Parts: sequence; structure tokens; C-alpha cells
Amino acid sequence: MTFDYNTTRRKLILAEYGRNVQNMVAYICTLPTKDERNRHAQVVIDLMGFLNPHLRDVADFKHKLWDHLHIISDFKIDVDSPYPKPSPDALHLKPEPLRYPQQRIRYKHYGKTNEIMIEKAKAIEDPERRQQMVESIANFMKMAYVTWNKDSVADETIINDLRELSKGELELEENVSLSKIEFKPTTPGMRQKMMQKNGQNGKNRQKPGKIKNNGKRY
Repeated sequence: MTFDYNTTRRKLILAEYGRNVQNMVAYICTLPTKDERNRHAQVVIDLMGFLNPHLRDVADFKHKLWDHLHIISDFKIDVDSPYPKPSPDALHLKPEPLRYPQQRIRYKHYGKTNEIMIEKAKAIEDPERRQQMVESIANFMKMAYVTWNKDSVADETIINDLRELSKGELELEENVSLSKIEFKPTTPGMRQKMMQKNGQNGKNRQKPGKIKNNGKRY
């Protein structure tokens, strides 16, 4: 007795549709008339859509199903598709290599986006709008500093860094205080103290009881 193992079968071209769909597509290729092939192909397309309902969320999912039908048949199926037949070469196209930015970032903890915002702010002509942008950038820099350095930072440090990054073109107005941002590590002891402060340890909770008409518990 000979057993039929997957290792001896033909390789699955699109495994998400299963071997039965691939066998049906191979059978359609053997049908003598195009009219028969068209009818059977439409049934298989409906089945493929049923097996992969997530494709319904893809734009033009019917087009994708017909492309998959051609791919499963190794581009040998001869049917009247409502969409252009895909090219076999399209399966082997390699994407262009990504170009990584090579610009040097002066302060990496502030990031490249911060430098872009500074250049945008320098181009603003309206003094009031420009100063609002400068304050927003400074607050962002303080947040980024605390995020990466895990420590509080003085406003003077942020002001000096902003002046250096903008080459002296951006300055905060006097007596402007940046948002108070501090790094507070959460340890089990600190979490317990916070819970006690917020009354989550059960001490500050009201005990269940009956309520009289005057609203008091007894």
C-alpha cells in the first residue's frame, strides 16, 4: 500500500488557499472549452473569497483573487478574466533598497524632527506666531530630554540647546517657564504609596450598608 505524503505532492503555490483549491484550478486547466473553464473559475473565485474573508477589506479584492487564480495555475489557466492577466515577472520583482538618512543629528535625544521644526520656526515672519512655535519646540525638547536621560532638566539647559541648534536665531521670551516635566521611576513601594494616597488600599472606601431616606448609612 502506497501512502500519499505532502512531501511527495506538488508544492503548494499559495498555501493560504489549501491543496483542494490548487487541485480544482489544475482541473479547470484540463477542461476542453473556455465556456466550461469560465464557469468553474467563477465558482473557485467565490470559494477563494470565502476561505480568505480578510481580503474583503482590501481595495479591489476581486482583482486580487483573480490574480491569485492565475498564480495558482502557474499562469497556464485560459479563462476570460475581468482584469488584465498578471505577468509572471511581477512575482520576482525586488523592491528598491531603502535609502537611510545620512544627516548628522546634533543632539540625538532631541531627534531629527526637532531640527526640522526649528528650521520651520526660523522661516515664520509673524513674531507672535513665531514665539508660540518657539515655546512649543522648547517644551518638546524638555519632554524628549527627560524621556531619554531619565532625569529632570533645568530650563536654562533647554534654552541654551535651542539657541545652539537655531544658531542664535530662536530665543524664548524672558520669564517664560517651560512645562514641568520630571522623570519619576515607578517602584513597587512608590506604587503602593500612590494607591494609599488615592484610597485604593481599602481604608478610604465606604463600607457597604443600607441607606436611609436622608442619605446616611447605618
